[in-house]
Amino acid sequence: MDNDYAIWRNFNNEYWPAHYFIDATGHVRYYHFGEGGYEESEKWIRSLHEEANRKPLPEVATKIAATGAEAASDSDDVQSPETYIGYERAEDFASPGGFDEEESHSYQAPSALKQNEWALECDWKDESQIATLLSPTGSIDFRFHARDPHLVLGPAKGGKSVRFRVTIDGKAPGADHGVDTDADGFGTVTEDRLYQLIRQNGGVQDRSFRIEFLTPGVRAYSFTFG
Repeated sequence: MDNDYAIWRNFNNEYWPAHYFIDATGHVRYYHFGEGGYEESEKWIRSLHEEANRKPLPEVATKIAATGAEAASDSDDVQSPETYIGYERAEDFASPGGFDEEESHSYQAPSALKQNEWALECDWKDESQIATLLSPTGSIDFRFHARDPHLVLGPAKGGKSVRFRVTIDGKAPGADHGVDTDADGFGTVTEDRLYQLIRQNGGVQDRSFRIEFLTPGVRAYSFTFG
């Protein structure tokens, strides 16, 4: 748990997920950024355990069968970076006029976005780490280049769930839907976590992503791509 980002800042970390492997003396011996690399990570965990305990572990290899948002990214085709919704670390925000920090503001999305630009639409309150939807409905648009867009979301105040629908290039995702959406693009925010919204099956290219929230109160943190 690092709710105040103290560990994040002390490591000068710029990635999520980020794995740091620390030995029994407190030294960082290995690190890995992003999804994947499971076999190498397993080797380091075993090696550091054996080193600290001065005895070998049983010769049993752990089989990694990651699925959904935990599946290894298609790193050769990821050209979109982790993107924060809160103004403190946000980049490439394209709604006209920029952020109205810490205040309720009615945002608009431009008619077209360049690669990795994104925009809010309708009434949001954008704070340093988070944006909260205030109007009855609202949306986020993103022009991305990757196989899988994910979005870290939280429900409305009091844990009230929020329904949403995603489209890609203006259409329902169909067979390209993620584990947290159906073929028509519908899903529900029920808890604070990462939601996999699209999992493309074909070739990767620049695509236009849109998520429309159908009730108010959703909290949006950051996009990641796989």
